[in-house]
Amino acid sequence: MKRSRQKYAVALGLILAVCGSAMAEEKTTQLGEVVVTATRDEVPIEQVGSSITVVTAKEIEQQQKRTVADALRMVPGLDLVRTDSFGGTTAVFMRGAKSEHTLVLIDGIQINDPSSTGGGYNFSNLTTDNIERIEILRGPQSTLYGSHAIGGVINIITKRGDGKLKGFLSAEGGSFATARESAGLNGGNDLLQYSLSVSRLDTGGVSAAGERYGNVERDGYQNTAVAGRLGITPTTNSEIDLTLRYDRSRTSVDNGGGAGKDDPNHVMKSDELFFRTQGWLSLFNGLWDQKLGVSFSDISWRDDNDRDSAHPNDLLRSSFHGQSVKLDWQHTLKLHKTTTLVVGAETTEENGKSDYYSESMFGPYTSTWDERFARTTGVYLQDQLNLFDAWFSTLGVRVDDHSKFGTEATYRFTTAYLIKQTDTRLKGSYGTGFKAPSLYQLYSSYGSPDLKPDKSIGWDVGVEQGLPFMKTTLGATWFRNEYSQMIDFDMTTWKYTNVAKAHTHGLELTAALQPVDDLTLKAAYTYLETRDDISGKQLVRRPKNKASFDINYSFLKKANINLGVIYVGTRYADTANTQKMKDYMLVNLAGSYDLTKNLQLFGRVDNLFDRQYEEVAGYGTPGIGAYGGVKVSF
Repeated sequence: MKRSRQKYAVALGLILAVCGSAMAEEKTTQLGEVVVTATRDEVPIEQVGSSITVVTAKEIEQQQKRTVADALRMVPGLDLVRTDSFGGTTAVFMRGAKSEHTLVLIDGIQINDPSSTGGGYNFSNLTTDNIERIEILRGPQSTLYGSHAIGGVINIITKRGDGKLKGFLSAEGGSFATARESAGLNGGNDLLQYSLSVSRLDTGGVSAAGERYGNVERDGYQNTAVAGRLGITPTTNSEIDLTLRYDRSRTSVDNGGGAGKDDPNHVMKSDELFFRTQGWLSLFNGLWDQKLGVSFSDISWRDDNDRDSAHPNDLLRSSFHGQSVKLDWQHTLKLHKTTTLVVGAETTEENGKSDYYSESMFGPYTSTWDERFARTTGVYLQDQLNLFDAWFSTLGVRVDDHSKFGTEATYRFTTAYLIKQTDTRLKGSYGTGFKAPSLYQLYSSYGSPDLKPDKSIGWDVGVEQGLPFMKTTLGATWFRNEYSQMIDFDMTTWKYTNVAKAHTHGLELTAALQPVDDLTLKAAYTYLETRDDISGKQLVRRPKNKASFDINYSFLKKANINLGVIYVGTRYADTANTQKMKDYMLVNLAGSYDLTKNLQLFGRVDNLFDRQYEEVAGYGTPGIGAYGGVKVSF
């Protein structure tokens, strides 16, 4: 612990020393980027006291990221792990929290899976089609977002059409027998705005069980995605917005990771449908805005494995289906130039069911839970303060009522202070969170109807400093989260119980600079300590050290090249901390060139130096892969 504090002190000292050297310099930070996730209202990012990162559509295009999971890998405080190969189950750990402790939204639609074990979201099939930006909000956010937001929020905001009709057709191919086709269009006027995209991905993949263990059968993957958004603006003070997304996938998997786990006919299939309609109305010259929306999500997936010559006694038939419907009503009241009040109410009903049947050398096994429901209704209140256009604070409270465990109250406070003369921003937040037990944890054969919610307390403090030298911005944030009465599986009772405790703390460092107009460099480093307070062991799959570096250069007004580097440190593969996984570094290169105004050539190389690595012990990962394609715009 003493050594960890010394690391914090040294890192913060370096940042503050740099800040101090700039006290007499001219302000250079470019302000104006607006975010909505932190306060549920549009505010400039420099006024936000919470830790938030924005991944833009431009960055996604420059890096040629095809999945949301890959687009998130560079974000500080986030760790992503994927089992199997292409299309394998993908989890996000935010500041060391469980994967189900992150709330995932698409234009306000909660897409966490009600039928999954913990109620989290599997990022394996979510593509970057039609995405305008992704806002990643770290720390407990239950005050504004209720359950699931105990560790943070990932909010995906899709493109809104504008101007004359525009469209594109794109095709690419490359390593591992990969082919991808996509198309899209968008446009709009004062009355109607629209955007639509369609994509299809086919790949032969690599062995999910890992070729280095003697497995030779490749596991393919197919994905079809449709994403669209429609806006109708009948008057200048009203609007109707509709969002639709559909994903269908087929993933060949193996029977685990490691030697002898190959299986030629083990297949997982999934269908995901998300929809939302929302109405917006502004009254009294913008002093009172209100939004009324309805969201629907439907996620189903199957895991089937027929008998084969290598596994003549094995058979698996399983299906899981989860739905959620949410009604929400929010009011934003601008009471004074210094005070904005956000008041809202929402109710969500989740339902889920599953069927599981298997045969093996041990005989048949059946585990089924019929369709079950749970409802959560919450009301929240948040006051935003703006004093002297320099000090920005929020104070919020929320009360939720769950149909099974009862009432839970949460609160959150944030503050940000701008020193404009030196381009310095001080920020901090403190809040509580909760995560309701999932339907599986409540009602499956391993569940318990008496479960209570997971709880958390979290805080962070940070500083950001702009420097005139090459338009530089440096940042440092120190954070800590404590989790109590967490739901975990008890091996003695074979039931889920509220027995787990854990805490995480660490440091996030960021740097961005622009030596010339067409060259940008970004770097991030996360130091993370995690601890299971019952066993005293580190939490699995959470590296202590993670770093990323991104350089993007546009030249000749037609070409762009992007170099991305990700380093993931050692971490443990098991709860007993007996199996340590090796660290690894990946280098990715992407480039594009506009042959004409409407014709672009692009290509990328993933894992440029063909590093061998594992994200989950025993499971295969792709080696070097090269891809190229053409995009036609109109």
